[in-house]
Amino acid sequence: MQRFETLTSTRTSERILVVELDRPDALNAFDQAMVDELADVFLAAADDVAVNVLVLTGAGRAFSAGADLQEMGEELPPARHGLVGLLDAIIDFPKPFVVAINGVGAGIGATIAGLADLAWVAEGARLRCPFTALGVTAEVASTVTFPALMGHQRASWFLLSSEWFDADEVVAAGLALDVLPLDGFLDAVLDQARVVATKPQISLVTTKGLLQDPRRAQLKSVARAEAVALDRLVGGPANREAVAAFRERRAPDFSALD
Repeated sequence: MQRFETLTSTRTSERILVVELDRPDALNAFDQAMVDELADVFLAAADDVAVNVLVLTGAGRAFSAGADLQEMGEELPPARHGLVGLLDAIIDFPKPFVVAINGVGAGIGATIAGLADLAWVAEGARLRCPFTALGVTAEVASTVTFPALMGHQRASWFLLSSEWFDADEVVAAGLALDVLPLDGFLDAVLDQARVVATKPQISLVTTKGLLQDPRRAQLKSVARAEAVALDRLVGGPANREAVAAFRERRAPDFSALD
């Protein structure tokens, strides 16, 4: 087991690397440290011959509440990787990437499933893409991955409405393969992951490459375009009102911004 500030990384005997987002008191919200550490894990696992599959899950009752709003709009020291660097590491990851959505997921806690090769969701889990409610825009290449998985209209509803979607709706949309019981959820996901992890690494890497190569450049290009748009909107009038309302525990009022 390797311990980080914001996550826990454990390599199993079945050639599976289990990575647990480990900020449960913050509902595993992504701060700058988590983004950089998760990028480090993906980069290291890509070259680790003992790892065939990477499984990402969350500690506690949440998968991830998304970006840490306490950091949004604040001046931070330069990141080692940043969000674009993390996304590059995931998009270029040559081995199967599995997401185990153990609880609530919002923002990147929902959109990261679009970059997974396989995803399972626990009973009772809910996902939300709250970007429009925060006065910002979608990220993690979800403007490409969601339509590919869901079709244009359902993806538009996910990304434009900022509504919650329960586990069954997430599966029906194609963002996860199946709903599994919350009791023993991670073990059940690992049972599925072992089916893949026992296969020859060369076969896994070759097959994933053939699946990923045709869209790799597009995913990176779109992720960068989303990041530029996100940077432009963060700190803007709509975003400032949304963050203030969140901190003050009230409904935002965007009427004066139209």
